[in-house]
Amino acid sequence: MTECRHCLDFSRTQLLRRAAAEAGRGLPAIEPGMPLPAGTGLSRRSFLAKSAGLALAVYGAGSLGLRQLEEGIASAAAGPAKTVLVSIFLEGGADGLSLLYPDGDPLYRKLRPKLALPAGAGPAFAADSRLRWHPALAPLAQLDTEGKVVSLPAVGYTHPDQSHFTSRHYWEVGATDQRLLTGWLGRTLDLVGTMDNPLQGLSLDGQLAPALASSKVPVAAIEGVSYGFWTSSVWGQVEERMLDTLAHFGAAKRSDPGLEAASAITMEAHRLRTQLLPFSGDKGVTSPVAYPKSDDAFPQRLAGLAALLAAGLPLRCVALSAPGAYDTHADQAGDLADGLTLTAQSLLAFQRDLEARGLADRVLVHVWSEFGRRAQENGSAGTDHGAAGVGFVLGSQAAGGSVGEFPGLDGTGLDEDGNVRATADFRGVYSALLEQWLGVDAERVIPGAKAFARPTLVR
Repeated sequence: MTECRHCLDFSRTQLLRRAAAEAGRGLPAIEPGMPLPAGTGLSRRSFLAKSAGLALAVYGAGSLGLRQLEEGIASAAAGPAKTVLVSIFLEGGADGLSLLYPDGDPLYRKLRPKLALPAGAGPAFAADSRLRWHPALAPLAQLDTEGKVVSLPAVGYTHPDQSHFTSRHYWEVGATDQRLLTGWLGRTLDLVGTMDNPLQGLSLDGQLAPALASSKVPVAAIEGVSYGFWTSSVWGQVEERMLDTLAHFGAAKRSDPGLEAASAITMEAHRLRTQLLPFSGDKGVTSPVAYPKSDDAFPQRLAGLAALLAAGLPLRCVALSAPGAYDTHADQAGDLADGLTLTAQSLLAFQRDLEARGLADRVLVHVWSEFGRRAQENGSAGTDHGAAGVGFVLGSQAAGGSVGEFPGLDGTGLDEDGNVRATADFRGVYSALLEQWLGVDAERVIPGAKAFARPTLVR
């Protein structure tokens, strides 16, 4: 990835939220008027879930013991498989007028004499002949031709706030309310989750995702999905044969209490090793499809997620950030393309992975950003904070098509600040995902949900 130059608001937002995610370890001062990040104050505990083979940071577990959490995960995994929603964040305010750009609009090239994409670049956008996909999003365009993408070319909210900190907070809590301290997915889990399964809400970024911040049930975060079974001074084929031999020792019954205890420990180690084989090795998770190779962890996090689902772990809501930083005030073209390329290739691989494993009908992916960018480029070959942006819902059960048409770049399509007006409200999108995918009454989760139209997002 290239080095991006961001505004001060974006850099401060990153630092403050990272500190807030370390709940209980101190929170830096936040300026008056800035909302506290959702999840601030939630207790944080470290936990090794043997049944899942994961080292977890568990938030909001209360007085539950680690054994109760372990048993809760096992119990939930034994139940029926449920639908899973994956929330993917494009951090910094992704430029919607590049992701889906108005190729045929002469105002586009007038407003962006340097940043406008070349005429005809990228695949055509089937739902609106005025738009084309950014060339880096060709993998998403491919899924779109298969009817597996719902596009949101102008999604946002009324009276948009152009602060990274505040606008992101609104999207995370599912309301334009600075006082809320629970995330919209966290409140969903408070309704449908259990008191002892932290994997029901899982952040793959290594820290609490504010959208998952709950008030009743535990949620968790992990850095990645891989493990190693280490034996002192033994490796390779000799190690494999030794571990296989010890498995037989663990299976035998012993009359001596000491030997019986050793046998039980050995058997438990063998079960864990067997269960975690899909996640072993220097290369991490093994997948039936090839993911992009990158120093960024995003492709392997998606590969690990597919493997966790295939292993039957009881996930319901998952959150992670996409590669790239989209606060492109300067030198936008290269920075934007880099992030979009890896993101789109990884999402296509994830979809193919789910299909190969027979899991595609259970998983829906929602891609979002806190706002779009201004229609007119600035003097630094970049764009400044805008209003409405672009989002996507991906998956085999996605309804396809487009929700909320692109409003154009004339006087009615742009607001008084020169920003794209929203034609779809993110709270209506959330309400539709809740009701059509997770089976939850949106009015119990999204404040004022009755006021927002529910677009059709699921087949």
